[in-house]
Amino acid sequence: MKYNNQSKNNGSAKKLYQKFRYGLVKRHFYYLTSNSRVLPNFFVIGGVRCGTTSLYHYLNQHNCIVKSAYDELGYFDDNFHLGLNWYRSLFPMKSTRAMVESKYKKFLTYDVTPFYIYNPTVVDRIFKFSPDTKIIGILRNPIDRAYSNYNGQIQDEGYAKSTFEKVVHAEVDKIEKSKNDPENYGFLVDEFYEMILARGFYAKQLEYWFKKFPRKNILLISSENFANKTVETLSRIFNFLDIPDQKIIDLTKQNKIVYPKMKNSTRDFLVDYFKPYNEKLFELLGERFDWQN
Repeated sequence: MKYNNQSKNNGSAKKLYQKFRYGLVKRHFYYLTSNSRVLPNFFVIGGVRCGTTSLYHYLNQHNCIVKSAYDELGYFDDNFHLGLNWYRSLFPMKSTRAMVESKYKKFLTYDVTPFYIYNPTVVDRIFKFSPDTKIIGILRNPIDRAYSNYNGQIQDEGYAKSTFEKVVHAEVDKIEKSKNDPENYGFLVDEFYEMILARGFYAKQLEYWFKKFPRKNILLISSENFANKTVETLSRIFNFLDIPDQKIIDLTKQNKIVYPKMKNSTRDFLVDYFKPYNEKLFELLGERFDWQN
């Protein structure tokens, strides 16, 4: 029995090594062929826990769209130092573009990184990279987004030993204090958007994007509409991208996590807290989302 277990362990280690080695060879090939690869036509910028993983799964089923090597590339924020050749190596070959265009008339590939929405530096970098590109954002009721984010961090990272209520009140205190101290408010870009509540201040985040990109090049949808009217929302996205409407076969929701219901008292508090921030967003967009509770 001991020998069998040791054999199994050796076999598992060998498989892991082979997988790692294959990954290195594959990445090396991608990098060597980077000059023969295309760059993205559009961006999905976020937000976190708003449905970008599901959107990535659905978009990749469209005949005219070819995905990047993986999602959440993060080139324009954390990985910018790796350079354009590294970034280009993650996208399809030019020969793939030619093949898709010959068959379906249109070809698109894209970068989906849900943290892009939070960082003004990313806005400047993407604008310099491609000023005429198209931008898609998914915005979720900030209360549900924050609670999902909290629970996701617990399950993925063992992040929060504090209760959601303690995290909420600690962040509210920190945010309010920063408003009264202009020097402290500069942490808006860094620490601020590591906070699960501040990630729901969509109007402030989108102001940067609207200053750089034409409004007609930015499509913003609510997570709730995306979840409840998926087919209609996808048709809207395809129209925005100027590609034919297409029935998406697999509409399975991605990256779902299960967690307890939020306390009613906490939700009531957050409804009042986020109300002015949501009103600023609706004014900015010229439309309202159904985020009453």
